[in-house]
Amino acid sequence: MADPRGFMKTPRQVAERRPVDERIHDWQEVYPGGIGRALLPIITEQAGRCMDCGIPFCHSGCPLGNLIPEWNDLVWRDDWDDAIDRLHATNNFPEFTGRLCPAPCETACVVAINRDAVTIKNVEVSIIDKAWDRHNVRPEPPEWLTGKTVAVVGSGPAGLAVAQQLTRAGHTVAVYERDDKPGGLLRYGIPEFKMEKIHVDRRIDQMEREGTVFRSGVQVGDTLTGTQLRDRYDAVVLAIGATVRRDLPVPGRELDGIHQAMDFLPQANRVALGEEVEHQIVATDKDVVIIGGGDTGADCLGTSIRQGARSITQLEIMPQPSNDRPETHPWPTYPMVYRLSSAHEEAGERVYSLSTKEFLGDEDGHVRALHLVEVEMMGGKFEEVAGSDREIPAQLVLFAMGFTGPQTEGLVDQLGVDLDERGNVKRDKSYMSSVNGVFVAGDAGRGQSLIVWALAEGRAAAAGVDAWLTGATNLPSPIPPTARPLGV
Repeated sequence: MADPRGFMKTPRQVAERRPVDERIHDWQEVYPGGIGRALLPIITEQAGRCMDCGIPFCHSGCPLGNLIPEWNDLVWRDDWDDAIDRLHATNNFPEFTGRLCPAPCETACVVAINRDAVTIKNVEVSIIDKAWDRHNVRPEPPEWLTGKTVAVVGSGPAGLAVAQQLTRAGHTVAVYERDDKPGGLLRYGIPEFKMEKIHVDRRIDQMEREGTVFRSGVQVGDTLTGTQLRDRYDAVVLAIGATVRRDLPVPGRELDGIHQAMDFLPQANRVALGEEVEHQIVATDKDVVIIGGGDTGADCLGTSIRQGARSITQLEIMPQPSNDRPETHPWPTYPMVYRLSSAHEEAGERVYSLSTKEFLGDEDGHVRALHLVEVEMMGGKFEEVAGSDREIPAQLVLFAMGFTGPQTEGLVDQLGVDLDERGNVKRDKSYMSSVNGVFVAGDAGRGQSLIVWALAEGRAAAAGVDAWLTGATNLPSPIPPTARPLGV
């Protein structure tokens, strides 16, 4: 175990971000040299704050079951080679979770009962970034092939995890992606300032060297039908995500200048990577209103700042969360508290308890303002506050209100799989759908969730596929398909 008194004598410390005035003028990660390198001067002592707690509740907070106390101890002892081995034992892509996961493990940390939690997420990303720098991340091709073939539809975190696990188990795996490059939302949904795409590219290269085949630019369900896919492969895994976007059908919705976040962010990502985008949606010199207070809204905020927006307002219908853990979310559950992302440090105004009644347009049919009203929760419903109506200017409105489920038109309908009561693809304990040989992993079966859950489900689904193809499996299955953490 790491320093047994470390949590008492060492205060929690995180990496310092680059100055706001510097970072808003580029698309690089907000940490100097990348977060892993920024953390190296402090990370050994921070890992030493992991106490000898007896029962590490961080395990239950992490869907992947990461061996957190073990690699904290190894980092404290400066044993980075063993640390990356223990981290990779449960997590295929810790550079993704180390940058993008909200760290439910930290809110379940035993130290966090009455002190600041161990910086688990920071230790994790330091381990993997140092491993890449030391060339300790190498392809792991299988020693032999099983002769079984698997198609994985979707190359987001769930699709990548299930593909890597099955490839290493000896199956021949092809990953289909409708975009021109693999990575899903990791590539085109996450801005560069949160995760530079070198982290995606080198994992794709590793997987190709292991034997995984990527087929980009293929719209499965159109150019390749579900029937053709089933005829061609022994098993199919749906990792298509929950891509049906939540809309706001109020008067004026048809006006120009109102867009979904996932139309805005991918275009900005492409341009940041040097690509040309015709008719790009831009925030330059506009009053921007973002509807939705979550991570996607924060991504829109940071992107709009870098594009030169005149003003930015982020709206949320819910009341502002408390700074402290509420009584309804006791330790070790993941609490709904007020959180500040790097983008929120940079500019913009966050406004809570507001509902949009109408979008107001100009004579050219373009949005010019929002008609808002304050709301409060009464008897489980939002009620308008009398006399609280107001308008705010907007020439660009972005919806960042989440997703309602997977797209069913096309592939899902062609395969004939059953849906559950929430509109997700129904599956059993082995992650198989109602159609024999068709499996589902990630948001498509779970609903919109966290990246760490996508990776955990990808690993668990891979175990289910492997057992179905061969009769047994040695692949780990970290979670049952119905497991959901409280508050996440």
